[in-house]
Amino acid sequence: MKEVKLTVLSRDINTVIEFLGRRSIMHFTDGEESPRVPDEAAYRRIQAGREKLGRVSAWLGVPLPTEPVESSVFPGETEEHLLESISTAIYALSRRENEIKEEKLKVEEALNEARAFANLDAPFADLDQLSYLTLRIGRLDKRQQEELRENLRDRTVVIPLGGDRFLAAASRKGRFALDSELKKMDFVPITIPEGYKGIPDEMFSGLEERYKQTAKGLEEINSKREEFKNEYATVLQSLAASYQMAAITEQLKSRFVTTHNAYLLTGWVPQEMIKMLVEELGALTDGRIAVRSYSPEEVKSVKEGKEKVPVYLKHGAFVKGFQKLVFSYGAPLYGTIDPTPIVAIFFTFLFGLMFGDLGQGMVLFILGLLTRPRKSSGSIDGLAPKKNRITFFSKFEHFSVPLMAVGVSSMIMGALSGEFFAHGEILVGPTRAITGFITGHPVDRILVLMPLNEEGGSVKKLLYFFAFTVGIGFLLNSAGLIIYTANQFFLKNYEKAVCAKTGLAGIIFFWYAMSIAVRYVLSMVKSDVFTFSFYWFDGVALVVPLFVIFFGPPLSRFISGKSRVFTDGPLIYIIEGFVEIIGIFSTYMSNTVSFLRVGAFALSHAVLSYIIFRFSEEVQMAPAGTLWSILIFLCGNIIIILLEGLIVAIQVVRLQYYEFFSKFFTETGVEFSPFRFRKERSES
Repeated sequence: MKEVKLTVLSRDINTVIEFLGRRSIMHFTDGEESPRVPDEAAYRRIQAGREKLGRVSAWLGVPLPTEPVESSVFPGETEEHLLESISTAIYALSRRENEIKEEKLKVEEALNEARAFANLDAPFADLDQLSYLTLRIGRLDKRQQEELRENLRDRTVVIPLGGDRFLAAASRKGRFALDSELKKMDFVPITIPEGYKGIPDEMFSGLEERYKQTAKGLEEINSKREEFKNEYATVLQSLAASYQMAAITEQLKSRFVTTHNAYLLTGWVPQEMIKMLVEELGALTDGRIAVRSYSPEEVKSVKEGKEKVPVYLKHGAFVKGFQKLVFSYGAPLYGTIDPTPIVAIFFTFLFGLMFGDLGQGMVLFILGLLTRPRKSSGSIDGLAPKKNRITFFSKFEHFSVPLMAVGVSSMIMGALSGEFFAHGEILVGPTRAITGFITGHPVDRILVLMPLNEEGGSVKKLLYFFAFTVGIGFLLNSAGLIIYTANQFFLKNYEKAVCAKTGLAGIIFFWYAMSIAVRYVLSMVKSDVFTFSFYWFDGVALVVPLFVIFFGPPLSRFISGKSRVFTDGPLIYIIEGFVEIIGIFSTYMSNTVSFLRVGAFALSHAVLSYIIFRFSEEVQMAPAGTLWSILIFLCGNIIIILLEGLIVAIQVVRLQYYEFFSKFFTETGVEFSPFRFRKERSES
């Protein structure tokens, strides 16, 4: 990893940022302590464009991307003119829609009120005095009718009755405004025959016709909306992505050190990418760029401990699938051992031990295939499903590799134990054929976990399996101790590397204690007698590393000439030392015994599968037994895959976190997080 400083002219800054955002190779360091406000004119123009896009897309019902896409470009005059022309057309249609909606509402209210009094046996002149509706019928030329409709848009419905005749309907509160406008015009009222009862039919027909016209108008607008949506959806999404990229760029530029003519960009770049960075940026800017790189030990902030170097891990597809599990706990410090390969191997292996079933493992493997990320084909993220991909499963693409890995591991363990979807007999024939061909002694199952059954299982064999899981725990614990010790040597913390309980002294103590336990178990297996011999050299081998752990730190400070050998006084140090020694015994014992849970879950999986298998067999004798047997078989397997699979995954994660990571993750680093426009990128 190298710290890179780029000096870029102002004319090239957008081009350089676009390159870095697309290639995702530079982890920017913190810029100015007080970031500047983005260029006001440019930022205002960008925000105005984004607001227009938001209003237009909302009216059309077009979803917009939340981040730039591969085809995004910085919006220029062409994009601004295109957005302006689209928004002008949309705004006009939107205003027309609002006008028709308002008129439709008024017509509907007037029609409802008129219908309410349609059958009222009272003279029309009396209806005009009601407090609900004001009616005016008369003559007015069409031009003035339009003027009346325009002036009283919110308060009156004007209904043409043919020729220059019209009817105006207003609510009681709009009566005075209506009469006032009519006085200003050449309004000639039409006299309703004396004694005419009810409401004139012309009014109903006029209101209903006007209502139909407004409804038809809204249908035409909705149809036009769909046309615009089909025509402009892709364009609007592309413009939104471009304006989003421009907004991100302006915000980023405010973080950089700048003069009137140039910007200084500082960040971390993987060493193997620097040559490509220099060549491509030089070509993009025609050589108008200065690039300087520094090793971490040359960076002042790193030497002073104020800044941590980002960690960039480069893995193959299998190991990379488990990288998020490591980073969920913490990023390793730069310059230390990467634990991801060990995590990938042990996670896969432990899951398979606890969840051994050929059929159920096959289901997990298929789920891994379904969630495998695929390349997109010109789609905008979040707006269209990726090509050849089931959208639901795409949400879990980060679990694809782990699912396939544990699926294979479970299938292998299931083949050894003879389990296929909790059925214990299907694989007997193939297993006997294979073992008979290889060894000459066919067996029903290569590995028998069920104790004291008709297939030759025994408690002793089960104990051997539990001892095997403890051995796995010993290997994983040892790996954690070795990583811690090596890391401290790399970081030149020699005192911790040698004297810490997880350092070299701790390794010697742990390994020798385990060798004594193995020696005792082997002697018991050979003689079937509980005997144990402890020799003088055993005591020396155990006491010496404990002595180093206890007195190592003060001896180190004494040798280095520090004034205070015991930082908090000798008495407190001795008390803390004894507590730590007790903690060493309990920690190493619990960390090792903890792996017995692997055998326990493997046994529980076998027992649960056996119960489902036997239960499905027993119910076949009952009425509709075949149907019940199939239901039990299906439901049982679903429960095992979903519930027990989740529990086993949690247990494996717990073993990784508490028994492995806790040994060396005493300080976490910073994950390499390069600047990119798109948060999620499809991996090639």
